[in-house]
Amino acid sequence: MMMSMFASVSGLKAHQTKMDVIGNNIANVNTVGFKASRTTFQEIFSQTLASASSPDLLSGRGGTNPLQIGLGMNVDAIDIQMGRGSVQRTESPTDLSIEGEGFFIVRSGNEGSYHFTRAGNFTIDKLGNLVTASGQNVYGWMKYEYTNNGYEFDTQEPLRPINLYNDIYNMNKRIIAAQVTTEAVLAGNLDATKPAVGGHTGNEVGSANLSNIPDGDGDGIPDPADGSSNLEPHFMVPITVYDKLGNEYKITVKLWKNFVDTSGDSPVTSWYYVVDGGPNSTTAANGYLKFDSSGRIITNDPDADFDVRKTITVQPNAATGADEFDFELNFEQLTMYSDDSSVKATRVDGYPPGTLVTFSIGGDGVITGVYDNGRQQPLGQIALATFENPAGLMKVGANQFAQTTNSGDFTAGKIPGRDGAGVLIPGTLEMSNVDLAKQFTEMIITQRGFQANSRVMITSDEILQELSNLKR
Repeated sequence: MMMSMFASVSGLKAHQTKMDVIGNNIANVNTVGFKASRTTFQEIFSQTLASASSPDLLSGRGGTNPLQIGLGMNVDAIDIQMGRGSVQRTESPTDLSIEGEGFFIVRSGNEGSYHFTRAGNFTIDKLGNLVTASGQNVYGWMKYEYTNNGYEFDTQEPLRPINLYNDIYNMNKRIIAAQVTTEAVLAGNLDATKPAVGGHTGNEVGSANLSNIPDGDGDGIPDPADGSSNLEPHFMVPITVYDKLGNEYKITVKLWKNFVDTSGDSPVTSWYYVVDGGPNSTTAANGYLKFDSSGRIITNDPDADFDVRKTITVQPNAATGADEFDFELNFEQLTMYSDDSSVKATRVDGYPPGTLVTFSIGGDGVITGVYDNGRQQPLGQIALATFENPAGLMKVGANQFAQTTNSGDFTAGKIPGRDGAGVLIPGTLEMSNVDLAKQFTEMIITQRGFQANSRVMITSDEILQELSNLKR
C-alpha cells in the first residue's frame, strides 16, 4: 500500500480539525469575552530508508545524509489566544471589562469548583446577588473596616459571593441606620476688621439666659459700640445634627468679636460665641476663642480660659422620643484675617436613616452604595484571579475557563489594579478577540491544504489502479 495515501489521510484529518477551530472562532465573533483558538501542525515520525554515513578519509568518499520518508502529519496544538478583545460601552453599571490581566471568579453558590471568565455582563438578581448571565455568583470580599483614609476590605478573608443587599456581616444593606452626631468641625475665616462689641447690657442671646456679654481679662482697646445694636452677631454658622433615631436639629453658632488684649508682647483678640439649640431642643453653651496677632487661633495655651473643642449637650424635646446626646464642636480650623467672614461646618458625622437608591463600581472593584440620605457605603469588592500560564486554562463553556495543572492555581483573589491584576472599567464589555480578516485568510489556506491532500489521495488511487491493470 502506498504511504502517500496514508499521509494524505492524516493531512485531511488535521486540516479538517483546523477548519473546525476556524468555524468556531467565526461563530463566536460577537460573543462577549470569547477567546479565539489557533491550530498548529506537526509531522508524524519518518520511516528511515538509510542512515547517514560519514566521509571516508582513506578512500576519499564523501558522507551521505539519511534517507527518510515522512508518514504524514497531525495536530500539534490548539492554543487559546488570550489577547484582549475590543471594548464596547454599554452604560450598564453592572457591565465590567478588565484592562490588563485577570479573570472574574464565579461559582454556582458555595459549592463546586471556581470558574473564571472575562465576560463581565453581570446582573443583580432579586436577592441582591451579583451574578453572571447563567446565574453563577461573582466572588469577592464583603468584610471591611474603617480606616483613617476611609475604609479597607479584609482581603485575607475567604472569598464570598457578592451581595448588594445583605451578607453575614451586614444583614440589611438596603437600609442604612441613623448615626448620632458626635463631632462638628467649623472651618473658615472670621473678619478681623469687625469692631469689638464690649460688654454692654443686652437681651437674651439664643436659648442661653444672658444679661450681658462678659468681658475677658486684660486691657481692651477703647472702641465703644452702639448699645442699640451691639448684640447682633458678627457671624452665624448653621449646623444640622442628628440624634440616634435620626431626628434632625438645627443648631446655630453665633460669634461676636469681643475685645483685644494688648497687655502682652503682642495683641490677642477674643471672640465670644453662643450655641443656640433652636425650637426643637434645649442647647445652651458659650465660650471664648482667642487669636494671635497673625490671625491664627490659639490652641495650646496651658493657662487659657477658652476651649477650642467644646462639648455641646443637646436635650431633645419630649415629643421626639430621643435621648440627650453630646457632640464635640471643634473650632481649631478657624482663622482671623482682614477678609470677609466665611465660617462653615465642614464636617458633621451624624446622619438620618437612608434607603439604597443606586450603586457604582470603581476601578478597584469596590461597589459603593448611594442612599437617599446622601450617604455612601461600601457594599463589597470584586476579586480577580491571575495565572502564571493563562493559556493553560481549559474552556468549560458559557465563556468560562477552569484551571488545569499547567495553568497554575490562582490561590486567592487579587484586588483589581494591584499585584499584576488589571483595572475594572465599569459600563463596558470586552468583546470577542476574533480577527475576521485573519480567520478568513486561515480558512483559505486551510481549504487549499485540504484540497492538496485530497489531490494526493486521488493521485495515489490512480497509481494503484494502474498497478491493478498490469495483470490484464
